[in-house]
Amino acid sequence: MPLSVVILAAGQGKRMNSDLPKVLQPLAGQPLLQHVIRTARALNPANVYVVYGHGGPQVRAAFDHEEVDWVLQAEQLGTGHAVMQAMSAIPDDHTVLVLYGDVPLIRAATLQALTVAANAGALAILSVRLDQAAGYGRIVRDPMGLVRAIVEHKDASADELMIKEANSGLMAAPAGRLRGWLLGLGTENSQREYYLTDVVGLAVKAGDRVEAVLAPSATEVLGVNDRIQLAEVETCYRMERARELMVAGATLADPARIDVRGGEVSVERDVFIDVNAVFIGKVHLAARVRIGPNCLIKDASIGADTEVFSNCVIEDAQIGEHCRVGPFARLRPRTVLARGVHIGNFVEVKNSEIGPDSKANHLSYVGDTRVGGGVNVGAGTITCNYDGANKWPTEIGAGAFIGSGSMLVAPVRIGAGATIGAGSTIGANAPEGKLTLTRAPQVTSSRWTRPRKLAPEEHAAAVERALNEPQEGSDPAAGTGSPDAEKES
Repeated sequence: MPLSVVILAAGQGKRMNSDLPKVLQPLAGQPLLQHVIRTARALNPANVYVVYGHGGPQVRAAFDHEEVDWVLQAEQLGTGHAVMQAMSAIPDDHTVLVLYGDVPLIRAATLQALTVAANAGALAILSVRLDQAAGYGRIVRDPMGLVRAIVEHKDASADELMIKEANSGLMAAPAGRLRGWLLGLGTENSQREYYLTDVVGLAVKAGDRVEAVLAPSATEVLGVNDRIQLAEVETCYRMERARELMVAGATLADPARIDVRGGEVSVERDVFIDVNAVFIGKVHLAARVRIGPNCLIKDASIGADTEVFSNCVIEDAQIGEHCRVGPFARLRPRTVLARGVHIGNFVEVKNSEIGPDSKANHLSYVGDTRVGGGVNVGAGTITCNYDGANKWPTEIGAGAFIGSGSMLVAPVRIGAGATIGAGSTIGANAPEGKLTLTRAPQVTSSRWTRPRKLAPEEHAAAVERALNEPQEGSDPAAGTGSPDAEKES
């Protein structure tokens, strides 16, 4: 049967004590609701309906990239009322799957089992066994073990509160039958709301089959109502991602200290990841890659046998095999490193291609640059690529040697095999195979004496004199210290 997914996301989340709607609270760097939508998409539904209310404009704006059908619940009258708002658009021959925007860890496989039961004609509810079920509705069964009702925690008797099987709130049902049960809902409860769970009693009364599908783990159905629960869910999410990486072939120095924030992280055999690594977006680590502690890697691929040392930031970069990066290196967007490249400590690379076996090992900036193979970029080298309005390219030919402390003022081309003398400022093309350098004359003064420490009053007087001396090219007759002169200046 075609599947329509209804995600309830209208709650305010008062216990969050936040101006941000609850479903927009971040889990692994993405809103709670984003996780639920992604899981729903894995079921290939015909439609995804998001019922929204509190913070409606914020919620819709945050998901303008998603193709979902938005359903407004202008007045929050309970979960049953919320589902009613979406039913007018759902055909009777569909199966309806009801999810919650604040239950983000549910798995697609679990939901698939729920929809299979509903496709067979049953009202399928997802239950879970909990040692501590406070706040959850209880699954009440008859002596034959058949589901008779769901009793909300606030309305449960003392005996019913002893029941360990709880309702997760997630359910699936044939649309036509669900529509009829919803029309029979009332508000005879402590909250004076239309409870979605009451459809269970109505289905039983009508002689319809109710099937409880037990969730594989309580983790999947954890809901988020406050920041403590949000932190608990974050921990569960982090551990699940860590397990996936270890199963795929990665060794984690400490599985509790790795953070995968959304996206997809894939690893090949014998990868090693040290503590406090943060992965964002789509990241691929090839065989035997080693990631040092305290690294942040976003939207990047790293080739086999490459080592990223501690405290590096890598974003939107492609790193080849047998490279060495860091420590304390930064690779900014559109950086491409070929095989065997070394990028050392306090080196920043942006929008550049570095050829095979080239090195920039110390304290350098390489931006908008194409570097050939076998190039050595000396310590303190800067490609001066920005003139205050436009970015300009630098080209460094294969085998070139850039001396330490050099400024390459773009646009400029350094020929293959060229040598740039240390401390040079290069503003014109340097020919292949030649030494190019710029040097000011070196001066030694025999009359110079080392400055002495001034008393505070002497220092103040010296500062005053220095600041009020006429600047080069100024008219001394204009005076100094005149307010009018200062305004004109």
